[in-house]
Amino acid sequence: MINEILWIGLLFVSLFSVILAYKLFGKTGLYIWTAVAVILANIQVLKLIQVFGMTTALGNVIYASIFLSTDILNENHTKKDAQKAVWIGFFVLIATTIIMQITLQFIPDEEDFISEHLYQIFSFFPRIALASLVAYIISQSHDVWFFAKLKKKDKTSRLWLRNNLSTITSQLLDNTIFTLIAFVGVYSWESIVQIFLTALIMKTIVAACDTPFLYLARKIKK
Repeated sequence: MINEILWIGLLFVSLFSVILAYKLFGKTGLYIWTAVAVILANIQVLKLIQVFGMTTALGNVIYASIFLSTDILNENHTKKDAQKAVWIGFFVLIATTIIMQITLQFIPDEEDFISEHLYQIFSFFPRIALASLVAYIISQSHDVWFFAKLKKKDKTSRLWLRNNLSTITSQLLDNTIFTLIAFVGVYSWESIVQIFLTALIMKTIVAACDTPFLYLARKIKK
C-alpha cells in the first residue's frame, strides 16, 4: 500500500509544483518546470515498481506534468509560448545526455564511491534519452498543435474537453514511441506490454487529475 500512497502523493506534488511555478514566476516558471521534469522523468523511468497491482516504470507522473505546463501556456498565452517550452525540454535533454556521457569518461579517484552508481544510471541514459527525444518532440508538439486547434474552435467553454483530448491522444503517441525504443530487447515482451498498458492508464489518470489545475491556472492569469 505504501507505493500507492507515494504515487498519489507524487501526483499532487508534481501538479501543485506546476501551479506554484506559474504563480511565482509566470511563463518563466513553466519553462523552468519543463526543464526540471524532463531530467527527473528520464532518471525515474529506470525504476520499475508495483502500484495498484500493476507493474510500471516511474517517471510517468512527472513527465505527464509537462503536458499541464504546455496546456497552461497554450490556454493562457499563445501556441508559440507552448512550443517554446517543448523546445526548451528538447534542448535540456540533449545537453544533459552529452554532459553526463562526458562525465562518465573521467577516471575516478581511489576514494570515490559514487562513480559506479552514476555509471549504472547514466550508462543506460543514452537509450532512454533517444526514446525520450523522439517520443517527446512528437507527442508534445502534437499536444500543442491539437490543443490550439481545439481552442480555436471553442475559445471559452469546454476547457476540460480540449485538455483531456489533446493530452490523452498525445500520451498515447508518447507511450507507444517511448516503449518501443526504450524497452524492446531490454525486458520481455510480456513485461513491455504490461509496462505500456500500465503507463497509459497512469498517464490517463494524471490527464484527468490535471484538469482542475488548468482551471486554477486560468484563474491565476485572470
